[in-house]
Parts: sequence; structure tokens; C-alpha cells
Amino acid sequence: MEITTKELRIQPGKIIDQVSNGQEITVTFRGKALARIVPIKKTLDSSENETISIFGMWKRHSDEESIDNYIRNLRKGRKF
Repeated sequence: MEITTKELRIQPGKIIDQVSNGQEITVTFRGKALARIVPIKKTLDSSENETISIFGMWKRHSDEESIDNYIRNLRKGRKF
């Protein structure tokens, strides 16, 4: 599909919808191709399928006696 730069300014939502449905769009300026808008193809990575969770992130910090003390020490700042 080809559109002009004016159409891109006037109806960006309609164009984004078409791209999200998989259509490639060529943007023209004064009759010459200027740019192409293409949908991003998602690749499935094993890390992408994993659920990211912050719960349990302190279980590896065995050197600290408690989370509360650790946070208090961070908030104190440096003493010179």
C-alpha cells in the first residue's frame, strides 16, 4: 500500500492499525518513495516466555541479616 506524507499526518491511527494487521506501507513524498512502515516480527525467545518476578529476589542475599536493615543502611548514605 502507498500513502502520501499528508495522509500519514492526517490519519496516523488508521495507518498504524493497518501495519499492526501485518500490512507494509510505503510513504511517498512528491511521488517518490520516501520511507516504508513495516510490522515488527516477534521472535520467540526462551527468556521472553518466562515470567519476570521480583518475589524471592532476596533469597540470594544470605550475608544480610534482614531486608529491613539492609534498606536502612542504603538510605543512610555515606559518612565522611
